[in-house]
Formats: sequence, structure tokens, C-alpha cells
Amino acid sequence: MKTVWNKWLRHSVFVYCIFYTVATLVNSVLYLIQGIYEDPSGNWHEIDRAIITLIVVVAYTLVRNLEIKNYFLKSLMIYIPTLLLSFLYVWIVGFRDTLAESAYRDMFMTITVGSVIVTVIGYIVILIKKKK
Repeated sequence: MKTVWNKWLRHSVFVYCIFYTVATLVNSVLYLIQGIYEDPSGNWHEIDRAIITLIVVVAYTLVRNLEIKNYFLKSLMIYIPTLLLSFLYVWIVGFRDTLAESAYRDMFMTITVGSVIVTVIGYIVILIKKKK
């Protein structure tokens, strides 16, 4: 267990804490700029942010630790579970709150655009490393 902690889990926990903190600070600053001094969604909003951040960090951890030679196959193998986890979470939230009509489409677009951006940036980094 110690090797798993030292190899990838410690880094993932650190990244999770950083992402969650940055997301919370950005959200809070945006609310304050708008003159809203309390989060209208309350504690559920914090739990939603924590779970979505967890999904993103799981994807990030897979990117770092999944050993597949074909880069685009690796990207697809990460994209699919990330998208499915996101849809599952939207579905679960639907039991608690009324979802917007575009909730699934919005999540699909967010995950897809994020995945494409990360894939392109990662591929560019790989190309730069190969040139050196």
C-alpha cells in the first residue's frame, strides 16, 4: 500500500486539493463580484463541486498512470469512463433537484471539449519531447 501511496495516490490527493481549492476560490470571487455574499445553492453546491473535481482528478490520474502505447486509444479509454461517471452523477443529482433540460448536453460538451483540449496539449507535449 505504501508504494501505491508514494507512486500515484499522494500526487492525486495533492492535485485534488489544489483543483478543489482553486474552483472554490474562483466561484466565491465571482459571487462576490456579483454582490452575492452567500452561496445560493448552499452545501449541495460544495458537494457537487467536490464530486466533479474527483471525477476530473480520476481522469488526470488515469492519464498519468495508464500505460497504453497508442496515445489516442489511451485518450479514448479515459474519455469514456469520465463521460459515463459525469452522466451518472447528473442522473443522481436529478433525484435531488430538477435538472435543466440541457443538463446532459452541457455535461457532454464540457467533458468532450475538456478532453479534446487535454488530448491536443498532451500530444503536442509528446511531439516536443520526441524532437528533443
